Amino acid sequence: MQQKFSDCPMILRDFLSYNETIKAQSPKTISEYYLDLRMFLRFIKLMRCELSVTTRLDEIDIKEIDLDFIRSITTSDVFEFLSYLANERIPNPDVAYPEHGIEAAARARKLSSIKSFYKYLTVRTKQLQNNPVADLEYPKLRKSLPRYLTLEQSSALLQSVSGTNQKRDYAILMLFLNCGIRRSELVALNLNDVYEDRIRVLGKGNKERFVYFGTSCRNAIDDYLEERNQMELSDNRALFGSRDHNRISVSAVHRLVKKALLKAGLDADQFSAHKLRHTAATLMVANGVDVKTVQEVLGHENLNTTQIYTHIESSELKIAAEANPISKLNIFKKSDTKNEEKLIEYPDATNS
Repeated sequence: MQQKFSDCPMILRDFLSYNETIKAQSPKTISEYYLDLRMFLRFIKLMRCELSVTTRLDEIDIKEIDLDFIRSITTSDVFEFLSYLANERIPNPDVAYPEHGIEAAARARKLSSIKSFYKYLTVRTKQLQNNPVADLEYPKLRKSLPRYLTLEQSSALLQSVSGTNQKRDYAILMLFLNCGIRRSELVALNLNDVYEDRIRVLGKGNKERFVYFGTSCRNAIDDYLEERNQMELSDNRALFGSRDHNRISVSAVHRLVKKALLKAGLDADQFSAHKLRHTAATLMVANGVDVKTVQEVLGHENLNTTQIYTHIESSELKIAAEANPISKLNIFKKSDTKNEEKLIEYPDATNS
């Protein structure tokens, strides 16, 4: 850890070590904290040290930053950083005419990293008394409904699976569509995580949960296990292996899902393994599963995260729309004798 983040000050490396060893955060989360906070501290140093405005952030050395420097950062400094992200930061400098400013979701994640850092310094280790970001609001995010496959599209996806790894790929797609697990959770599955009617999943924050599956999924896993039991992998605990005899990787799962989508005639740019998780949740809610149960299946810590699936398909909302008399009102209709539209005459409201 210390060597990997050697370009950071000790106070930041301690924070990263705390999240890795005490909070057991995933390597991906640690990496995001590292990148976000390194950028933040480089920007603050750029503003404080009166460096040239043309100085690139990645050229700024922050290794000597100490607690006094962190203590001197104000809420206004954080606002300046967020303004820089919104208006000046170039998300993709490799394009010919790069756009300026990154999306609200990316800004919110960076602010979340800063909040976590200051909470560690004020609450966990009590190195600071004042937290300049304690009451800072997150950037407002556009609420969009998740994309998902219909039942017919899901069936077409499953039917499209073929080739050398047909049984493996079919079992993987069934687990996504039936259980709604994350791609990282699927990759981490071991043989002893499969039970008669459920799987044991290691989710975010190293939290374990059981996810039940249906008969079709059980059959798909059994068919694959006949092949898997004949395989020797470098990590022989792994449920899913690759052609190079290693545990299957996240990128390999991404590729096989995209391949199946294309073969099924579906838009591989619009859908992904994560959209199959959305599909599982949507189909559950649409078929009467209560949102609290779906929350437990998906491993969401906050119920609000799961609530979005209740807005995708609601029979009550459809019934309400049909119940509105406007839905049955046709002002114009085709004449029976002439191919022309006639205005329907309604009685004068004053005479009724």
